Amino acid sequence: MSSSTEYGSHTWELLLTVDHQHQDAQKEFLLQVTGDLHIGGLMLKLVEKISEAQDWSDYAFWWEQKKCWLLKTHWTLDKCGVQADAKLFFTPQHKMLRLRLPNMKTVRLKVSFSAMVFRAVSDICKSLNIRRSEELSLLKQSGDTLKKKKKKDKNNKEPVTEDILNLCNSPVSSGLPANPGLYSKTMTPTYDPVSGSPASSTITWFSDSPLTEQNCNVLALSYPNCSPEMLAEMYQPRTLADKAKLNAGWLDSSRSLMEQGILEDDQLLLRFKYYTFFDLNPKYDAVRINQLYEQARWAILLEEIDCTEEEMLIFAAIQAYHVSKLSLSSETQDFTCESEVDEVEAALSNLEVTLEGGNTSNILEDITDIPKLADNLRLVRPRKLSLKAIKAYWFIFRDTSISYFKNKESAQGEPIEKLNLKGCEVVPDVNVAAKKFGIKLLIPVADGMNEVYLRCDNEDQYARWMAACVLASKGRTMADSSYQPEVQKILSFLQMKNWTMSSQATSEPENVDMKPECFVSLRYTKKYKSKQLTARILEAHQNISQMSLVEAKLRFIQAWQSLPEFGLSYYIVRFKGSKKDDVLGVSYNRLIRIDMATGDPITTWRFSNMKQWNVNWEIRQVAIEFDQNVSIAFTCLSADCKIIHEYIGGYIFLSTRSKDHNETLDEELFHKLTGGQE
Repeated sequence: MSSSTEYGSHTWELLLTVDHQHQDAQKEFLLQVTGDLHIGGLMLKLVEKISEAQDWSDYAFWWEQKKCWLLKTHWTLDKCGVQADAKLFFTPQHKMLRLRLPNMKTVRLKVSFSAMVFRAVSDICKSLNIRRSEELSLLKQSGDTLKKKKKKDKNNKEPVTEDILNLCNSPVSSGLPANPGLYSKTMTPTYDPVSGSPASSTITWFSDSPLTEQNCNVLALSYPNCSPEMLAEMYQPRTLADKAKLNAGWLDSSRSLMEQGILEDDQLLLRFKYYTFFDLNPKYDAVRINQLYEQARWAILLEEIDCTEEEMLIFAAIQAYHVSKLSLSSETQDFTCESEVDEVEAALSNLEVTLEGGNTSNILEDITDIPKLADNLRLVRPRKLSLKAIKAYWFIFRDTSISYFKNKESAQGEPIEKLNLKGCEVVPDVNVAAKKFGIKLLIPVADGMNEVYLRCDNEDQYARWMAACVLASKGRTMADSSYQPEVQKILSFLQMKNWTMSSQATSEPENVDMKPECFVSLRYTKKYKSKQLTARILEAHQNISQMSLVEAKLRFIQAWQSLPEFGLSYYIVRFKGSKKDDVLGVSYNRLIRIDMATGDPITTWRFSNMKQWNVNWEIRQVAIEFDQNVSIAFTCLSADCKIIHEYIGGYIFLSTRSKDHNETLDEELFHKLTGGQE
């Protein structure tokens, strides 16, 4: 036998296949190589042997058997493990990819198939003028979610050419970063306050970008809904298990597209994956806000998230009689008039809205004086074998706990019970029309969740107590600067729900052309006739008729964020020691174990109490340790466990963002938190 040194000194044949632009050109080349030849030298030898001259700078070797790129050009063939039986393809790193955006528009552009998905998404978002790319990722639709479409449409045709927005000249296609001017806060952007689209002077930003003014409008504006027939053809989850299928196809952010089996011209979904929308600003985020609004809209129409009938009508009113009409009317407006720029800027300055807590007061509060709430509320405790027991008590809310007493006079003594709300689930139980203002509290106890209902007398009382409960569940008190904005957000949402029928509403002639069935889920189109839906949506429209387009979209997003199920991504798991499957809900600040049969929460674990998490890659089991010696372990049945691992790490990473920092991301930290060690 020959030694390894002797083997390395001898030449051997290596077959290379070139992914050539010219179809008639020679594809396969047999080269004599040695083990100490580095990858860069192999590229040079191959290019010298190819007769056709072209730019080879974007080409790299793809190793078919190992499903990996050979990007370290200084490594030798021996170090890479390449031997004579290796199948190496010399192929471009940037290839065409079709992306279905949240607004159901398809864009076609060149994307890096060799970079990690996290970096590829960042480049895509720069091309589309979407800030905060870390909140988005790429999703591959599972076969289950496509079955209904295939049954309805036997031909299963792809969208026609005119529905695809071609961005073939994107900076991403050449591997160059997008124009940094898109993100420069020193620039003065001019967006129309009605449409949210850039005025023509702003298009100078896009000199290095494929986004023309027309293309940007396609991404920044909302267009009329699809027909009810098309809506019926789309996949609509009915159970928690169905909802779990929606989240099974997230791509691994730490691996490239090619490594995950994505081929040139495949179609993927670009979606907001993490439900923490940082620094939403109408000045810079016309496309981002519109795509976020569209993702929320479709989630509600397809019942991917549950909402009440009252809430559905509010969402329908904002869609049908505001966003759609304003978007259509804005197409006929001329945004190029320079005299309007000052008015646009003035309007936008009043629209700077951050959905995570609103504006923070500069006034220093006395932190030694923790605010408290004290009021008469009704306590409701469900009982299994009898009717609910409803009784009035005197409640005091202090720090993150609620104590209740028999009456106000006895408040100086010991409370009947003290409820610690830290880590609890807070669910609104509201029907404005019926004057019902309830707060459902699911408080963690040793054997599950303790269910308690609080009943308030009016909207103001409900908003104050609800906001306090929400903050307490996150471990914050009413002294937190986000308390008052939270109260105002709740009151604003209640105000939208609190409509009265106007005799003039049904007589508006422009409403006749609208099909109300396009703006509510199929459940309500089956329940009500078209005229009934129109009348009810018009009732709801009375309270939002004075909003601008951007305000309407932001209000829609805020209302979406107020839904109890907002931000939950579901997975079917089997907990260690359990004999049945459960559903795990992953949110931005907690994990929830949910009974698959009833949909009731069993236990909640907060990320703030998490000490560490890891994955046993051999048995594909996720293990998490929390404070107070609490530990859990589970295997994921509906998706790869890497997806849940990445979700947890991703939310931890996003919680480190700050406005004080610049907008460059610590990509290394993201991969450290999400990559795992397989």
